[in-house]
Amino acid sequence: MGKYIIRRILQAIPLLFIIAVLTFVLLKTVGDPLQYLTEDPRVTEAERFRLRALLGLTDPLPLQFVTWLIGDDWYFRDINNDGQGDVYGERRGVLRGDFGESYRVRNKLAIELIAQKLPNTLILGITVYVVTIVVSLSVGIFAAMRPYTLADNIITAITFITFSMPIYLVALLAIYIFAVQFRLAHDNGAAWLPYLPVQGMRPIRGATGSLTELAWHMVLPVFSLAAISIAGYSRFIRASMLEVINSDYIRTAQAKGLGQNRITFLHALKNASLPLVTLIGLDVPFILGGAVVTEQIFAWDGMGLLFIQSLDALDAPVLILFTMMTAIAVVVMQLVTDVAYAWLDPRVRLS
Repeated sequence: MGKYIIRRILQAIPLLFIIAVLTFVLLKTVGDPLQYLTEDPRVTEAERFRLRALLGLTDPLPLQFVTWLIGDDWYFRDINNDGQGDVYGERRGVLRGDFGESYRVRNKLAIELIAQKLPNTLILGITVYVVTIVVSLSVGIFAAMRPYTLADNIITAITFITFSMPIYLVALLAIYIFAVQFRLAHDNGAAWLPYLPVQGMRPIRGATGSLTELAWHMVLPVFSLAAISIAGYSRFIRASMLEVINSDYIRTAQAKGLGQNRITFLHALKNASLPLVTLIGLDVPFILGGAVVTEQIFAWDGMGLLFIQSLDALDAPVLILFTMMTAIAVVVMQLVTDVAYAWLDPRVRLS
């Protein structure tokens, strides 16, 4: 097991390097992150050139990548072309934990911006996945135990409709029903009917920072994100359970007189969960990326919102760090998925 993990990590290093090169080149060549300064009459061309030099944007692209990767401990930049070497400083490089300074937010490191937003995205993403797994397991097992009944047909219809809907449509429908219509009903005398907030993580006025306020603001984004995942996951679980419960070893367990719950949850579910492990292994890394559309709609101050803002400003240091974190998470989760496969299915050997 240890040798397998080490080998997978070593195999991932060239892949991550290629991702870093491609991301760096694409972001550095797609446009000028300081273009917005040309619209400000107070900023002269000399000042714009000086700022570009401070950020290292005047260097050749290969030199920019080397500096970004390994740093440049002592450097001079002849900004005014007078041979004086006007700028002097230090850059440690990515290999020493320095991903550079944000172009969009002055005097702020890219890693600091990510660190500010990551907890908010993790709160939302982890909650979504807990809800998704619990509900999809319950729905999938329930449907598999009652195949082709009225209840199974209703669940199938609902899941197909939900899975075919884009995330923004689910979010907008949820806002229309649970925020707009519930608010109208509440104002018209149905005081018992609560309406849900649609913006931010806390109330705009009178926020106390309590977990209750946070949970209340999470209801709609969690519902919007989890609804589509639940529809897809539950279909996979139902199909896997139907295949497993008709297997010979399940009939043998039934012939031995084992309880139905033990057969379902101990024998059948363990083997039926293999496709679910694959889905989770592919989806979980993108928690780091945040739900870009959902965070935009609900103004959730997380990684997805930061990504859109950084993309609009071509903030390369933040976008590169964002991409590399997602790539590393994919590699790690694929490794975890392989190990989980070996634990769930003794026929799988990591060799």
